[in-house]
Amino acid sequence: MSKEERPLSPHLTIYRWPITMTLSILHRMTGFALSVGLVAFVVWLQAIAWNAIPYETLATAMQSFIGQILLLGWLFSFSFHFANGVRHLVWDTGRMFEKQQADTSAWVVLAAAVLMTVGYWLAI
Repeated sequence: MSKEERPLSPHLTIYRWPITMTLSILHRMTGFALSVGLVAFVVWLQAIAWNAIPYETLATAMQSFIGQILLLGWLFSFSFHFANGVRHLVWDTGRMFEKQQADTSAWVVLAAAVLMTVGYWLAI
């Protein structure tokens, strides 16, 4: 077989990622974000325990634009990780493994995560 007849591997620009693969990667990323958020939560608890000054400094930082973006990101991470975790629990029962069902449940997870994030963010 000559080099001209060999099939070429698909390039990243023409390969379409399945939604299930995207959600798998996003699940890992949100898990990491939640770990960082847990460290920030512990720092917040320590600031409360130490004195009013460290708490006020941290509260001011969280009310800034960057702080609000971080809080929104952690809230989305929690919502997505929760919704995708429920999806995995359903999978653990042996249900919804067909391609169409997995794709549909992936879109439901994304919609649920966005709705939970927006709903909670507007409630506070």
